[in-house]
Amino acid sequence: MASKKPIVPTGKIEQRILMIRGEKVIIDADLAEFYGVPTKRLNEQVKRNKNRFPEDFMFRLKKSERNELVTNCDRFRTLKHSSSNPYAFTEQGVAMLSSVLKSERAVQVNIVIMRAFVTLREIISTHKELAGKVDLIENRLYSQDKKIYSIFEAIRQLMNPPVTKRSRIGFKGKKNEEL
Repeated sequence: MASKKPIVPTGKIEQRILMIRGEKVIIDADLAEFYGVPTKRLNEQVKRNKNRFPEDFMFRLKKSERNELVTNCDRFRTLKHSSSNPYAFTEQGVAMLSSVLKSERAVQVNIVIMRAFVTLREIISTHKELAGKVDLIENRLYSQDKKIYSIFEAIRQLMNPPVTKRSRIGFKGKKNEEL
């Protein structure tokens, strides 16, 4: 059975997932674009169902965060002079949107977005695992370097034994002793 092409390409969604306040989020304007609705309409639906979106599902950006977003992402230049700050939706918030937005497109888009979040989580997990292995190798090398340094120090000491003043061997007689 041939698979249907997704409404929104997964790669496009992965590019729109941002890290803000240590959370992986998608901005309301991007979500509205994916769902094919104006941002204002998406936010109206969210406000009507405010009890479904606690702070860990969705939060409003601070002015400084909005300014940084405008500076770093050209697609948000329209927010530069906006009187309100955008909302950022976490993975759970995006999942909750599927219960608020009832269209068939919203359901299909949510499936693709959830898959993008899973893919991103797998990539991050792989990177953490790889970083752990690199740290382990680095620690082993550091330990081996210390051991090799100790061996070279021992060889240097053997090659240059310390000079000690030797006492004379033999009979010492009195200097002015007459025979």
